[in-house]
Amino acid sequence: MNVLKSYRLVAAAALVFFGSLANAQDKSIQDVYSQFNPGDAVNDNWKPSLVRDGAYDRVEHVNKILDWQPLRENDVMWKKRVWREIDIREKQNVAFRYPGDDRTGGGYFIEIILHAIKNGKVKAYSNLDDRFTTALTKDQIIELLIGQPDTVYVEDPITGEIQMQITRREFNPDIVTKYRLKEDWIFDRNLGRMVVRIVGIAPIKDILDENTGNFRASQAIFWLQYEEMRPMLAQYEVFNPLNDVGRMTWDDFFENRFFSSKIVKTSNPFDMSYKDRRMTPLESLYESQKDAEMLFNKEHDMWVY
Repeated sequence: MNVLKSYRLVAAAALVFFGSLANAQDKSIQDVYSQFNPGDAVNDNWKPSLVRDGAYDRVEHVNKILDWQPLRENDVMWKKRVWREIDIREKQNVAFRYPGDDRTGGGYFIEIILHAIKNGKVKAYSNLDDRFTTALTKDQIIELLIGQPDTVYVEDPITGEIQMQITRREFNPDIVTKYRLKEDWIFDRNLGRMVVRIVGIAPIKDILDENTGNFRASQAIFWLQYEEMRPMLAQYEVFNPLNDVGRMTWDDFFENRFFSSKIVKTSNPFDMSYKDRRMTPLESLYESQKDAEMLFNKEHDMWVY
């Protein structure tokens, strides 16, 4: 009889414990939704849902970056610096143009970057070179994105006086069509394999003719040091077209190289890209494929020799 009574006490205590645990979990879920501030949204035009928009509550995930394996200069047997470009108009790179969801507050990848720069999470460097020699201010970045303010003189319909109005253009994220990566390909004899490390990322915008709207050229807006970006990239998810649950972070996306790209330059004595060497687009594509094959086979060649 005493044994039965003790079992009942244990069962009652378990019910109380798990009930409090469930209430605590429900409270934590509510806290996650209540903590979101619309001012933290990446896109200023994005509005959060007033009620739960889904069949279940999502719990906040803590996304951490995986530290890189340390590299020693004495272990580096071979190194090649490579510049490549990601064209976000390609099907495999559609994630860069995903407008965002409740986790990001809406926004393309370029808007996520600009939001991080505005909040001091990432530092942008001048596009005059790709060695991160000059840090940019927020005003300089705005000028690079949308240009100088327009000054227009208009007549006041009431007084008839000529007044000057200064208007600033709105940033259109669609003008960013490519991203340039600077990376190092290194054969580490300690690891016995090829190691690829992204060094920097630069968004590239299209420059259009103001009168006709035709394409004139493309230009890197600014450079970002990739290692400084990784903690920020780990906080935003990449859209998975196959499964809405199985998503990855932008850090996983870049580290696992789920993007499509082509090489535009490798380290050379004259520091010239394929375009600087006056190659045609077809010749540049062939040269890119040749260099990509060289990098792919280099790891095997190091073992053979």
